[in-house]
Amino acid sequence: MFGRSKSSVGLDIGSSAVKAVELTSSRSGHQVTWVGSEPVPPDAIVDGAILDGASVAEAIGRLFEAGRVKAKDVIASLSGSAVIVKKITLPLMTDSELGESIYWEAEQYIPFDIQDVTLDYQVVEGDSEGAARGTMDVLLVAAKKEKIADYTGVIAQAGRNAVVVDVDAFALQNAYEVNYGIEPGLVVVLMNAGASAINVNILNGDQSVFTRDISIGGNDYTEALQKELSLPFENADMLKRGVPIEGLTFDEAIPALAAVTDNVMLEVQKTFDFFKATAASDQIDQIVLSGGTAQIEGLADTMADRFGTQVEMFDPFRQLPLDSKRTGDVGDLSSTAAVAVGLALRQAGDR
Repeated sequence: MFGRSKSSVGLDIGSSAVKAVELTSSRSGHQVTWVGSEPVPPDAIVDGAILDGASVAEAIGRLFEAGRVKAKDVIASLSGSAVIVKKITLPLMTDSELGESIYWEAEQYIPFDIQDVTLDYQVVEGDSEGAARGTMDVLLVAAKKEKIADYTGVIAQAGRNAVVVDVDAFALQNAYEVNYGIEPGLVVVLMNAGASAINVNILNGDQSVFTRDISIGGNDYTEALQKELSLPFENADMLKRGVPIEGLTFDEAIPALAAVTDNVMLEVQKTFDFFKATAASDQIDQIVLSGGTAQIEGLADTMADRFGTQVEMFDPFRQLPLDSKRTGDVGDLSSTAAVAVGLALRQAGDR
C-alpha cells in the first residue's frame, strides 16, 4: 500500500457555471487529475439562491459525466447573504468552555434565529496582545440551514454526496496558501470575481482578518451592455468577453464596461475602509484576482491605479502539478478554478 493515492473533488456552484477540480493526494504531494466547467442557465441561481434546482443538478451531472469522475463524495461551498463571517472577541477560556458558550455568544452577533443556522468557529491564533488582556479572538461562521440544504440537495440530485460545505472566501485562502505560501505580516487581498458577486478575503500572514461579499459581478457588465447597446443577453455576454458580434466591435463596449468597473471600485474602496476601521494598520500589500469577471478588460489595471498596489491574477495551479493526460490544457479554466481547487484541498473533518 506504499504511497496509495487518495482523490478529493471540489465543486464550486456558481451562478453562471459549476466548476470542479479533482485532486489526487499521496506521500509525494498533490496532483490535479481533472478540471471541468459546465454552464448553468441564466436565473437558475440568483444572488446565491438556487431557483431552478433541476437545471443545476443536470449541469453538475453533465460536468462529472464529461470528466468521467467516479468519486461520489464532493466538497462544496457557499457565499452571499445567507452566510455570516464575523471575528468576535471573547474572554480567554478553554476549548471545552468555548464549546459550551459559543451558541449563546453567537446569538449576539448573528442576525438570524440561532436555531436556523449551522454554526462553526475557530480560535484565531497568535493574538498575544489579546492574551495579555485576558481576551481571545474567535472567527465565527454561520450559514442558514435552508441554504445548506438547497446546495446539498442539488448535489444529491446529481448523484453525489456533499461531505463538507465550506465558505467560498476560505476555499480561496486554502488555494492561495498552497500555491503562494505564507509570508508573516504581508497583507494580501484575495478577490474572487464571479457572475453575481465578488468574494473578498483579506489575509494578514495566515490569518483571515476581514471578509465581505460585494454584490456586483459579471452579470452587471452584461446587463450594462444590454441596456446601453440594446443587445440580447447572449450577445452582450459574448461582447463582454471580447468576442465581436455582428455590427459591433469590442471598442464600442468599453464605455459601458468602464462605468460598471467604476462601481466596482467604489465598493472595493468601501470594503477597504471597513477593513482599515477595524484593523491594527491600514496597509494593503497586494491584491490577487480570480474568477471569470477578473478577466474584464481594464479591471485589474484600474484597480492597481486606484489603490496604488500590486494586482496579480491568481494561478491556482502554480504549485500543483497537472496530470496533462486527463486535464489537457486548462487554459481559461485557470482563472475560474481557484475556489474549486481550495475545496478539493479540504478533507472531511478538517477545521
